[in-house]
Amino acid sequence: MPSLTSKMTKTGTTLRGAAILAAAASLTLALSGCTKLETTSPSSVRDKAGPAGASGAQARAGFGAVDCRKAKCIALTFDAGPSENSARLLDILKEKQVPATFFLLGKRHIDTYPELVRRMAAEGHEVAGHTWTHKILTDAEPDEIREELERPNQEIERLTGRRPTLMRPPQGRTDDTVHDICRELGLAEILWSVTAKDYTTNDSDLITERVLDQSSRDGIILLHDIYDGTVPAVPGIVDALKARGYVFVTVPQLLAPGSAEPGKVYR
Repeated sequence: MPSLTSKMTKTGTTLRGAAILAAAASLTLALSGCTKLETTSPSSVRDKAGPAGASGAQARAGFGAVDCRKAKCIALTFDAGPSENSARLLDILKEKQVPATFFLLGKRHIDTYPELVRRMAAEGHEVAGHTWTHKILTDAEPDEIREELERPNQEIERLTGRRPTLMRPPQGRTDDTVHDICRELGLAEILWSVTAKDYTTNDSDLITERVLDQSSRDGIILLHDIYDGTVPAVPGIVDALKARGYVFVTVPQLLAPGSAEPGKVYR
């Protein structure tokens, strides 16, 4: 989840990678129930919506509508871009006809690659925020949390014409204060159920193996296009999961005909 503006920010990448590793244990506790964190599954959102309503999520920019009550859906998500690798990733997704959800950083990312933010939205991907500076929100004061969440959203809306309704907290760390502010700002928190820990390796084969080993129906896959090994792994991940019968969707499509509620956490 570090910054990457060409290769000159490799030092920042290394430092943030170390920070992610340091937080991995606490995140595991949070997601395993040792620390109380209430999360909502995609299937429960769909069940709550009931049989009425749309038959599937609305098609966007060439991606067909999908009904995840019937299809074996999975969501591909990317954190901490855009980066110098994002154009190649978008080429791959376009070639494979796969939609993704991008949780973007502001400083040295949105402000460095605005054309890629526009392209993500124009090509039908879901674009959301991952804070402005990757500040750990549970360590921040309320006004800082609002600034970290609002600033990238304002830029995304300016560039794409659509205001994000989703966010992903850095390192997955969240608490009641973050929930309350997200509710105030109209944002739902999206975590993940599959991680390749691509911040620990540039081995594309290993990244692919980790994703495939963990994937199941309604999975939310966490990857980072800022790392050199990740984008080369995407074609193999997509092909293998399609061969297993999976249909790729954005996070909103995964929840449809339900929708994410501001202030709630989904994984």
